[in-house]
Amino acid sequence: MPVKRPKVAVLLAAFNGIQWIEEQLNSILEQSGVEVVVHISVDPSSDGTEAWCLAYASRHPCVSVLPCDGIFGGASRNFFRLIRDVALDEFDYVAFADQDDVWYPEKLERAILEIGNRDVDAYSSNVIAFWPDGRRHLLDKAQPQVAWDFLFEAAGPGCTYVFTHELSTQLKASILANWGEVQRVSLHDWYCYAFARSRGFKWFIDPRPSMNYRQHERNQVGANTGIGSLISRYKTILDGWWFAQVRCIARLNRLEHDAFVGQWLTLRRWQLVKLSFSARQCRRRARDKLFFFCICWAAALIGSRAR
Repeated sequence: MPVKRPKVAVLLAAFNGIQWIEEQLNSILEQSGVEVVVHISVDPSSDGTEAWCLAYASRHPCVSVLPCDGIFGGASRNFFRLIRDVALDEFDYVAFADQDDVWYPEKLERAILEIGNRDVDAYSSNVIAFWPDGRRHLLDKAQPQVAWDFLFEAAGPGCTYVFTHELSTQLKASILANWGEVQRVSLHDWYCYAFARSRGFKWFIDPRPSMNYRQHERNQVGANTGIGSLISRYKTILDGWWFAQVRCIARLNRLEHDAFVGQWLTLRRWQLVKLSFSARQCRRRARDKLFFFCICWAAALIGSRAR
């Protein structure tokens, strides 16, 4: 009697991705050891992405394209729409996918194996960033998790996330209950990691890369490499966006009354200084702990602009 393969819903958000999406979809459909059903939501595009996806779905019964639902204006809202509209309770696992990457054939099979072996509820992994000029770079996000990292960073690229049935259904219920508020979240992967960790779900970040992570000029969020990306991150923090997202995610996860969070949530100058001394609990990577400490002090001296 054949062994039943795990059924995985792959949620793919697309926008002007006709250059890359075929290679990505082919790599998803070639996954080993699992039964994959791909659900695509296309943010209205000018390059024919939606028509191409509809034609592709007509040739592949395990691929479907959700009806147009207006303009999302970013991947986060598009992924929240996918979570809302796809019947996740029909699947053993749920995974996120971007439109422009290339998955390794065993990506989902390994994720599910690790989830079972480690008795965790969610999986993410390192990736290999690659550029059109042939450059490749390991993005290492697999440092040990700390007490509050989930309020200040994601668990690596969201395109590596795989959730169990229980976590995905609880995540969906929470998003539906807070639909208006989650529209303020700019990064769905950060929010989903925070939701899981704040509710006691266990998460494994795999040091072994699971995919090639394409870098190009249209990336909404790309690889944090080099001085340019550091300057860009610094600007998003000091202009208030990053701290505003921290506060939004903390409140969405009902943590505003937690003893630790309550000490700094209003982001007054003295609170930011105090928060800086908790850097070891707030970021995973050693250099990010130092960066966090410095940013808290800089925001305290300049004045927080969190919206």
